[in-house]
Amino acid sequence: MKRRTFLRAAAPAILTARMGSAADRPNIVWIFGEDMGPQLGCYGYPLVTTPNLDRLAREGARFDRAFTTAPVCSASRSAFNTGVYQTTTGTHHHRSHRKDGYRLPEGVRLVSERLRDAGYFTANVLEFASGIGGTGKTDFNFTVDKPFDGTHWNQRKAGQPFFAQVNFRAPHKGPAFKEARRQTNLIDPQRVTLPPYFPDHAVVRDEVANYLDAINLLDSQVGVLLDRLERDRVLDNTAIFFMGDNGQCLIRGKQWLYDAGIHVPLLLRWPGVVRAGTVRDEMVLSLDMTATTLAAAGVSLPAAFDGRPLVGAGARQRPYIIAARDRCDMTVDRIRCVRDTRYKYIRNFMPERPYTQHNEYIQREYPTLGVMKELHAAGQLDNTQSLFMAPRKPEVEFYDTAVDPHEVNNLADAPQHRKRVTAMAGLLDDWIHQTGDRGAQPEPEEARRL
Repeated sequence: MKRRTFLRAAAPAILTARMGSAADRPNIVWIFGEDMGPQLGCYGYPLVTTPNLDRLAREGARFDRAFTTAPVCSASRSAFNTGVYQTTTGTHHHRSHRKDGYRLPEGVRLVSERLRDAGYFTANVLEFASGIGGTGKTDFNFTVDKPFDGTHWNQRKAGQPFFAQVNFRAPHKGPAFKEARRQTNLIDPQRVTLPPYFPDHAVVRDEVANYLDAINLLDSQVGVLLDRLERDRVLDNTAIFFMGDNGQCLIRGKQWLYDAGIHVPLLLRWPGVVRAGTVRDEMVLSLDMTATTLAAAGVSLPAAFDGRPLVGAGARQRPYIIAARDRCDMTVDRIRCVRDTRYKYIRNFMPERPYTQHNEYIQREYPTLGVMKELHAAGQLDNTQSLFMAPRKPEVEFYDTAVDPHEVNNLADAPQHRKRVTAMAGLLDDWIHQTGDRGAQPEPEEARRL
């Protein structure tokens, strides 16, 4: 595995002077919403009701520019659970290596394994209240023998610090969407603000409203979890991270490198370390949560590592992030992007493959796509809405997100941006070479059976 240089993070053993000894190390909890963008009250979104997640932001930090390394769960989780890009470790194709016994490259390990070695009890939490719990989801694109020690932090030895992951299903499509429909405070679809690339249609409004309903459901479940941590008297000695595992489960979100697919909420409540009400607007990558976790536990960051601590002596801001999309289910593609605080560069390595190439999951779970296909065939989509229906993708896309947050005005050929496009293309080329991006390599035999 080639060593990264330009993305390499400093490797502090501790975050602050008060941490580092066994007695000072916090418990650490990772909470995940699946397929979720930053549509929360604390991010200024008006329609949702999210008092519990808003509490984490109010009592801790809110990161406004947090991104995942991939727009789909298994690739994203394979990265932030190791701290290394999925494209480096060969875990970049969605739901790959499920039956071939594939192992992580030498020197790459799960964060839970490193914390176990440091004396932590590690748990992938299932039920923590009557009828409420995590899903136990891992979704790793590799084989690991023992990722966790148990299913609840209360299974640890007396006085032992713990690391727990709590994976909630919402707002992922499927059961969580159906459960969200049973709530009493359903969002009125007519009040939903649609992005310009969606047609104003009842089915589209209903799908977006249902997504927001599922976020409300998730928040209520997070509230029960916080109550349990408080009842067990561990809440204020615990660093709590909340993040989406990838972007929102709507067309042009999940599976795509537009901000809707990789921009996620990231909250960190850490009493005594993170000042309440902190708002951070620098570029942050999901792997930085991993680096912060290891540093908090007094674990030095390994040499082969792509995350940077968010707080403490080792914290360094990123000038940009890079994300990657590869095969999703049976849908073959290869896309990379570079994103800084304002501009986004996207390279489509397979522009001949349209956005709408067949994907059974999307066909089944995204009713908006069916509506758009019908309206497109009838000539009833405007130019912006028709972008997703194009027979091929542009080779290069470039967006000024400050004036075009929905990324619909491609400026790749604009003369005033020529130098910037060239510079960001160079950053991507360097990253591909220096990280050993495996996206161009042939897939394993199991992929041919999809």
